[in-house]
Amino acid sequence: MTRPLRLSLLLGLGLVLAACAKHPTTGGANPAASTAASTAASTAMSMGPAAIKQLNEEKSASVSAGKGNTGEHNPLYAAVAAVSGTANAETLSGPSMWQEGVNYTRLVPAQPTFAPPGKVEVIEFFWYACPHCYALDPLVQAWRKTKAPYIAFYRIPVMWGPSQRALARLYYTLESLGKIDQLHTAIFNEIHVNNDPLTGNTDADSERMQLAFVTKHGVSAQAFQNAYHSFTVETDLRHADEQMERYHITGVPTFVINGKYVADVGTAGGEHRLIDLVNDLSAIEHKH
Repeated sequence: MTRPLRLSLLLGLGLVLAACAKHPTTGGANPAASTAASTAASTAMSMGPAAIKQLNEEKSASVSAGKGNTGEHNPLYAAVAAVSGTANAETLSGPSMWQEGVNYTRLVPAQPTFAPPGKVEVIEFFWYACPHCYALDPLVQAWRKTKAPYIAFYRIPVMWGPSQRALARLYYTLESLGKIDQLHTAIFNEIHVNNDPLTGNTDADSERMQLAFVTKHGVSAQAFQNAYHSFTVETDLRHADEQMERYHITGVPTFVINGKYVADVGTAGGEHRLIDLVNDLSAIEHKH
């Protein structure tokens, strides 16, 4: 088996094992297998030739008319750059460790973004119940404190079904109350450490469970209930739906850089490499 083919297979396996999919398979994942695959992918990446370079400008997404969450009918999610032996090398002087079509996908055309002028938009699509998002989050939290000042970072919770939508509503409710930075990590821990899913069989059950959680952490019950079905939260949920559809998000965690590049733990070759990739692509965009 040739090295490029072996590398592609390893990266593909890493992607499967390092993301929560829209339609997960039944049965639990094997943590040892996940670790081994991730290590193998990282090793293969480090052995591969330092080759290809990256690209250019603007940022993330805006509105579209579709109602679904999958983006299957989204005409703006156009052709993406396929795996290629060479990439458009515009700005870096010398070889780069990242290869277009292997470590990241370039969106054609690039999508409009919402970051302020002079900023590079970085979006993380995530799901609180995803173990891979939970594992990555400490790195993301640390990166937020040290990222370049020109990076405008946004999280968007996915909404593939009722349980994801309930957790997205919790996220945007706390954001509207100015409490999300305080409770973001606590939500992950409540689900993955305390085994409390924060979602029930009905929307009413989910709201009741989430209310109990937030009041335990000092949030006013009245303020939470007032915000939960507010116009602001409903607008944020619609916007998240539109962004998911625009970028056709089928697995998390997924990062979109400046409306042009899509990457995840599997394609980057590991969690730390993903953060490095986001930094490098953002730097390229900032130069333009």
